[in-house]
Amino acid sequence: MADFTSTFHLKKGKEQSVKRFHPWIFSGAISRMDGRPDEGDIVRVLSFDGAFLGFGHYQIGSISVRLFSFRNETIDNAFWCQKIRQAFLLRKALGLTDSLETTAYRLVYAEGDGLPGLIVDVYGPTAVMQCHTVGMYRLREKLALGLKEVMGSRLEAVYDKSAKTIPFKAGIDARDGFIFGTSIPGLVKENGLSFRVDWEEGQKTGFFIDQRDNRFLLQSYASGRDVLNMFCYTGGFSFSALQGGARSVHSVDSSEKAIALTRENVDRNFPGDKRHQAFVADAFDFMKDKNDRYDLIVLDPPAFAKHRDAVHQALQGYKRLNAKAFEQIRPGGIVFTFSCSQVVSKERFREAVFSGAVLAGRSVKMLHQLGHPPDHPVDLFHPEGEYLKGLVLFVE
Repeated sequence: MADFTSTFHLKKGKEQSVKRFHPWIFSGAISRMDGRPDEGDIVRVLSFDGAFLGFGHYQIGSISVRLFSFRNETIDNAFWCQKIRQAFLLRKALGLTDSLETTAYRLVYAEGDGLPGLIVDVYGPTAVMQCHTVGMYRLREKLALGLKEVMGSRLEAVYDKSAKTIPFKAGIDARDGFIFGTSIPGLVKENGLSFRVDWEEGQKTGFFIDQRDNRFLLQSYASGRDVLNMFCYTGGFSFSALQGGARSVHSVDSSEKAIALTRENVDRNFPGDKRHQAFVADAFDFMKDKNDRYDLIVLDPPAFAKHRDAVHQALQGYKRLNAKAFEQIRPGGIVFTFSCSQVVSKERFREAVFSGAVLAGRSVKMLHQLGHPPDHPVDLFHPEGEYLKGLVLFVE
């Protein structure tokens, strides 16, 4: 059995969501605790009448337990290794683990792979791990060994990038660094295009893998168009547009580092190509007085809301941003617009975008509804895992 420190008893009737395999136990659902767990400890969860419900990691906050097992089983090194193996086999079935055309993919997607609080992205021979809970952080060395056992010679190094993702109240002095092996940020491929990924200094784990399929879709719309890629980060949508035959591509980001990396990546794939220009600028400032300059605009901003208290303000931001794009774009133009705010639902994001169309006075038709790719699987019992929302719109 698991080496658990405490037992949590739920209030009567609060076991129903757990029986439907939802992995979160909220603090208000707990009747009492047997024991005094430290944050990150493994705890056992029982129903009001004492029936076993699951094992999970205890954490301080509104979500008190994140369940990783709904079975009364042994939680040891073999358990964690098997979890990683199941995640790996899914990516293998998707054709990602041995692809020569795409060498960057998400290997572990938290609740989507039954490992709440853990993200693992693979960049060629290096796996970059991010722990969002103390429980997973304490297991990081065991998890790294599990990765090595499952991936074998494919894996040369595991880099832990959890310093900024561990809850600050935990009081853990986390430091980014290699758990085993060494490597330098290097080149990876996505659909045949080459990128330099900087997992040490870059955002997230170094690259936004979740937009891979959406970048590929953009290629089919780019031919002969003048493209504006707002919030471009390292330029992923920009060189997808160039690959698709765009007439011109402008990349815009407020970060000088991001623009420098965008230029480097574009030059690597399209050396000397005069179709591309990059600008360090604020999004709203750049989009002023650009009427009829573009007929394909990509809006991929950072999360406007990271908690529920900020949802209203975020929706206003999405409305204003999309309204500006609708005002500026040529008739017959295409807008790819996204939200990566988990607390903003698909429905509310779409309402905000359509409100922007009303504000701009343009007729807009929806062509596609987008999300993240299949290496970011969403557990049907945990719909909160569906964070990326996107729309492809035709503007008359």
